[in-house]
Amino acid sequence: MMAVTSCKEGKGGLDNGKYVRYTPEQVEALERLYHECPKPSSIRRQQLIRDCPILSNIEPKQIKVWFQNRRCREKQRKEASRLQAVNRKLTAMNKLLMEENDRLQKQVSQLVYENGYFRQQTQNTALATTDTSCESVVTSGQHHLTPQHPPRDASPAGLMSIAEETLAEFLSKATGTAVEWVQMPGMKPGPDSIGIIAISHGCPGVAARACGLVGLEPTKVAEILKDRPSWFRDCRSVDVINVLPTANGGTIELLYMQIYAPTTLAPARDFWLLRYTSILDDGSLVVCERSLSNTQGGPSMPLVQPFARAEMLPSGYLIRPCEGGGSIIHIVDHMDLEALRHLRQISHEVTHSNNTGWGRQPVALRALSQRLSRGFNEALNGFTDEGWSLMGNDGIDDVTILVNSSPSKMLGVNLAFANGFPTVNTSVLCAKASMLLQNVPPAVLVRFLREHRSEWADCNIDAYSASVVQSIPCTLPGSRIGSFGGQVVLPLAHTLEHEEFLEVLKLENISHFQDTIVPRDLFLLQLCSGVDENAVGNCAELIFAPIDASFADDAPLLPSGFRIIPLDIGSDPSSPNRTLDLASALEVGSNGNRISGDSLGNGGNMRSVMTIAFQFAFENQMQENVASMARQYVRSIISSVQRVALALSPSRLGSSPGFCPPLGSPEALTLARWICCSYRCHLGAELLKPSNEGGESILKTLWHHSDAIMCCSLKVLPVFTFANQAGLDMLETTLIALQDITLEKIFDDHGRKTLCNEFPQIMQQGFACLQGGVCLSSMGRPVSYERAVAWKVLNEEENAHCICFMFVNWSFV
Repeated sequence: MMAVTSCKEGKGGLDNGKYVRYTPEQVEALERLYHECPKPSSIRRQQLIRDCPILSNIEPKQIKVWFQNRRCREKQRKEASRLQAVNRKLTAMNKLLMEENDRLQKQVSQLVYENGYFRQQTQNTALATTDTSCESVVTSGQHHLTPQHPPRDASPAGLMSIAEETLAEFLSKATGTAVEWVQMPGMKPGPDSIGIIAISHGCPGVAARACGLVGLEPTKVAEILKDRPSWFRDCRSVDVINVLPTANGGTIELLYMQIYAPTTLAPARDFWLLRYTSILDDGSLVVCERSLSNTQGGPSMPLVQPFARAEMLPSGYLIRPCEGGGSIIHIVDHMDLEALRHLRQISHEVTHSNNTGWGRQPVALRALSQRLSRGFNEALNGFTDEGWSLMGNDGIDDVTILVNSSPSKMLGVNLAFANGFPTVNTSVLCAKASMLLQNVPPAVLVRFLREHRSEWADCNIDAYSASVVQSIPCTLPGSRIGSFGGQVVLPLAHTLEHEEFLEVLKLENISHFQDTIVPRDLFLLQLCSGVDENAVGNCAELIFAPIDASFADDAPLLPSGFRIIPLDIGSDPSSPNRTLDLASALEVGSNGNRISGDSLGNGGNMRSVMTIAFQFAFENQMQENVASMARQYVRSIISSVQRVALALSPSRLGSSPGFCPPLGSPEALTLARWICCSYRCHLGAELLKPSNEGGESILKTLWHHSDAIMCCSLKVLPVFTFANQAGLDMLETTLIALQDITLEKIFDDHGRKTLCNEFPQIMQQGFACLQGGVCLSSMGRPVSYERAVAWKVLNEEENAHCICFMFVNWSFV
C-alpha cells in the first residue's frame, strides 16, 4: 500500500497541495530513521537520501514534511492514549464518589431517624426507665458495636467464626458506617492522585482508608498484596503456618509476621494473624486479616525475643474489577498505606517498561531500592539470629556498636583484593544512635542532608567504605588528606508520586589518603524518601551504599543512612519560607517574604526522632580500631546534624523583625563573602559598600541590596539555590520554592540563546555583562531589566561553586 503525505510548503519548487506517494520500502526506511532520530537535521536527511537509493526521487523538502507529519501523528497518538487513560480514571473515580455519596446519604438518614427517636424519648416524661436493650450506642454520628467474642477453640469451625466476624467488620469499615472517616489533610483530588485517603475518627486504634484505581487484574492485585515483604519494607518476614480451605471457595491462613523496629528507641514487633480470602456475591475479591489472641479463642504462641507482641485490628483489601480493565481497591489499614503506592508503581511499570537510568528496567531499580531499605533495617535492628552481637562501649553509651562475622552476612560483600587473593576473616560493623530533634520538619532536614553531603560527611570515610566494593587495598583512614571537589547526582528512578528517589551520587576528585591511592570518582547508590513537606505523619529517610562503577544488579550493598520519624502530627507553617541552601537560616526584614513570628509559635512543638546507622566492612584484626573510628564518626555526624537542625529550626530565627544570623552556622556568611569576593576579583569593583561591621553586615547588606541577586547551581540543568529579597520578589517565589525553578525557565528563547553564547565566557573569563531584556517570574509574569551581570563564584580553594546573576533596575511589565 502506498503511503501518502501532503506538502503545504509553496517554496522550493513545490506547489501547495502537492501529494507525494511513498512505497512501503520508502516508508520502512523513513520509519527506521525516525526511531533513531525523530527530528533529523537537514544534513542527516540528505545523508539518508544518499544512503537509501530508494529515496533518491524524493526531495529533501518532502522528507522534512514527512518527518513533521510523523511527529504530529505520534504526538496525537500519545495525547489520545493519555486522554483515554485519564477518562478511565475519571470514570472509576466518579463511581467511587457516587458510592461514597450514597453511603453518606444512608448514614444521614440513619442519624436523622435516631435523632428523632431520642428526641421522642426525651420528651416522653412518662417513661421512668431507659431502654437499654439496643445493641449499639450512637456516639458522634457512628455505631460502636458492643464486642461479643465468646471463647472459641482453634478448630476450623472456631477459626471460620473469627474469619466471618473479621470480614463483616472490615466491610463495615471499608464501605459501611462503622467508622467516621475524616479526609486526610493535604490530599489532592483527581485521577492522578494516590487515591481518596481518609483517617479514622472516634474508633479504637488508628486507621486509614484509601480508595484507588490500578491497572492490574484483581487476582494479580491480591497476589501482590499477600506478599507483604515485597512491598512493606518494614516487614522482616511472614510465615504461613497453616492454610484451611473454606466451603465458599476461600481460604483461611494462619500467619506469623515480624516487623522491623524503625528506631533504636523501640523494640521490633511481631503478630499472630488470621487472613481470610473470599469472593463476594458481586464478584469482588476480599483479603482481610486481624491479629489473634487467647481471648478470641485463637491458637496461642509463645513470645519471641526481642519482639514485642502487637495487635492488628480488622483490616484488609476489597478488590473490585473495573470496566475496561484494572481494579478498584478499597483499603482499610491499621498499619501503613504502602500497599496502594506499591500497586500503582507496578501498574505504571507494566505500561511503561522502558529502560530508565543506566539502562535499568524499572523492576530492577525497584529491587535495588528495596535492598537498600531492607539492608538498613537489618543493620538497625541487629537480630542475633542473623549473626549480630553487641560490642562493649567506651564508657559512653550514646553510640551502639554491633558486629556481624557470620558467613551469610559476608556473602553479599565483595571483599577487597590484595595481590589477587581475597582478604579473609572480614566482618561488618554497624554504629547506630538516635537523637531527639525539636522544631525541624523531617522533610526539610533530609533534603538538606541529601543536597549538602559535604556538611556532614567525611571523604576519607567514604573512600574507606568504597574500597570494600572496588577491590582496592585500603588502610584505616587517618588524617584528612583527600577532599571533595564536588558531587553530581545522577537520577535513576522515582516513584509515581515522586515520594521516593533512587539516584547515584558521584563524588568527584577524591585524591589520596595516607599512602593509598583511591579512585578519583566514588559512587554511592542513594535512596531518598519522605521529602514532601505536605505529607502528614510520614517519616523521611536518606539511605545510601557505596557501589563500583559497573553498578551490577547484584552489586554488594552495605546501606547506611538516616531515618527521621515525626512524633507530632502537624505541619510547619513556616517551612515554605525557608531554604535548604547555605543561606537557610536567613531572617529577613518585615517587608516581602518574611518568616512570620506567628508561624513560629504554631510550629514550636514539632518533635521528631532521628536514627543514624552506618555500616563498615573490616578485617577482624582491625575491629577495635574500626569501632573507635565508627564511634567518633557517628558522634561527629550527630554534632553536624544538631548544628544544621539549629540553623533550620524556625525557633532559632526569632520573631522580631530584622536580621539575626544563627549561632554556630557560618555557611550563610561564607556564601555572602564568596559572592562579594568573586565579584571584586572578576570585575575589579565592589558589589557592596565597604563596612567595618564584619561578615554579618555583608550578609545583611547583600540580602537588602536593591538589585536582584541570585545564585544557580553548576549542573546540567541549573537550578536556583539562593536569592536575596529583591531576587525573591522578582521571581515571585520563596526561599524554599526557589530550588524548584530552573535557570532556563526564567528566560525566553532570545534570552536562552544569549545565555548559551555567553556561558563559555562566564566560565573562562569569570564574568559576562548581558544586555537588558525581559524574563519571566515563577508566576509567568514578564519582568524587564536594564542590564544583567553574571559572574562565577569561587570558594576558598578557588574552585567554581556556583554562578551568580544580578539583574539591575528590574520591574514588572
